[in-house]
Amino acid sequence: MTNQKTSLYEEHVLLNAKMAPFAGFDMPLQYSSVKEEVQAVRTHSGVFDVSHMGEFLVEGADAVNFVDFIITNDFKNAENLKAVYSPLCRDNGTVIDDLIAYKLAEDRVLICVNASNIKKDWDWISSKISNFKCTIKNQSDDYSLLAVQGPECNKILQEIGVLKAIDFPYYSILETNFEGEKLIIARTGYTGEDGFEIFSSHSFAKSFWKKLLSLGVKPCGLAARDVLRLEVCYPLYGHELNDEVTPLDAGLAWTVKLSKEAFIGKSALIDYKPRFQLVKLSLERGIPREGYDVLDSNHNLIGKITSGTMSVVTGKGIAMALIEKDKNPKDKKYIINIRSTNYEANFHTKSFITGGHK
Repeated sequence: MTNQKTSLYEEHVLLNAKMAPFAGFDMPLQYSSVKEEVQAVRTHSGVFDVSHMGEFLVEGADAVNFVDFIITNDFKNAENLKAVYSPLCRDNGTVIDDLIAYKLAEDRVLICVNASNIKKDWDWISSKISNFKCTIKNQSDDYSLLAVQGPECNKILQEIGVLKAIDFPYYSILETNFEGEKLIIARTGYTGEDGFEIFSSHSFAKSFWKKLLSLGVKPCGLAARDVLRLEVCYPLYGHELNDEVTPLDAGLAWTVKLSKEAFIGKSALIDYKPRFQLVKLSLERGIPREGYDVLDSNHNLIGKITSGTMSVVTGKGIAMALIEKDKNPKDKKYIINIRSTNYEANFHTKSFITGGHK
């Protein structure tokens, strides 16, 4: 099967990006080096083509109530023009996907889902709408999406004129017109840095991409994006989250609002005893990778690495791992097995670095 291409595919090729298949798309893995791209986002600004993501538009009198029902987090009480991160769960509490829901108005909600789960999410969500006075439309093919991330991105977007010098809080969204184009701009992202995600037409994305690069914004690929999100310990579907675990297994208890009157999965989660615990580990030497065994100090197998890489900022191997709850050592001593060699790991209670989001 031929992979899909985003509207910016030719731009990536012109920049000699290393391309790779991802979630059914040909996507840029890196342009220069992962280190340079990560450093650009942490210190200045970088732009990611994330047009492979999926977008669903919910409209109608019950739009907010419907979205509140299908996700575990509290969407109903969010103010207009706010964004809410949440798992999307089955009736048994296991995770279908994680998503961001944007409250454009009381009767309009934009849902952004992971590219690899667009069909699965669409089939699930659209099957649950019949009891609500609203409609849902899959607009995944209609939008291009650019994520501009880093401490300088606010200033750069104001210089271009896309943003005004106004207070635009983190995890908020606005609809605006710029150069005849209707844009949706969200102050969100998955790097831990300040940033904006711009939903636009495909033609606008091409011209906007070139404008950003002309102002020194560095093009960044999926490899840098993965390092950035792992340094701040953001979970990724298919790694920390999957079809077999619940949000309570994966460090997302804060997104499960059991005080809500009703949501899909509530009856399963309300008395659920987590089977796993998500832990953050680092190594002084060696690079932990997904699937590596995690042992306790007695060399008993207790879990697996779900995501691992070399941190650009700390210079250490970093990882998140799902540990079996009943085997999690009280002394917090962990060992990571890398190609038959055991390495003592450092346990972290907080993310490996503190991002700079506002």
